[in-house]
Amino acid sequence: MNAELRVGVIVKTHGIKGEVKVFPTTDSPLRFDDLTHVKLKLGKTEREMEIEQARYFKNLVILKFKGIDNINDVEQYKGADLYIPREEGVELEEGEYYIADIIDMKVVSDTGEELGVVRDVLETGANDVYIIKRKGAKDLLIPATEECVLDIDIEENVMTVHLLDGLLDL
Repeated sequence: MNAELRVGVIVKTHGIKGEVKVFPTTDSPLRFDDLTHVKLKLGKTEREMEIEQARYFKNLVILKFKGIDNINDVEQYKGADLYIPREEGVELEEGEYYIADIIDMKVVSDTGEELGVVRDVLETGANDVYIIKRKGAKDLLIPATEECVLDIDIEENVMTVHLLDGLLDL
């Protein structure tokens, strides 16, 4: 399991007073109201940032970091990921998982066949879809439904799935 969770990505600056527009990568964008610090990561740069203010515009969060009052001071951070410690993450319900814990998870079928690893998660309106990277074959798309995903074992890093008819033919 990852010790940190990504909560957003800086997409661009906002105004001239050092604010940034952040695309939230969390199901709860309003959680930025409760955050006091984030870790900014861009390439080899890692920097602890104190949040002075958070406000919202459309699907973005506008953040003001303490001590940064000029557009020139934040321009270099475009594209940076924002992380929080796992213990500050939203408490999950039974059967809920952080996407970061699912990525690179080994996937096996209920018949014991090793299918590949989770490469990405598509978040759709109805349910998530796991993209499984397979060796020597096209990616496999598995809907994150009770019919298809039988078990997710975070400790063992293994997902067990049932392949409905036609899934391998897509």
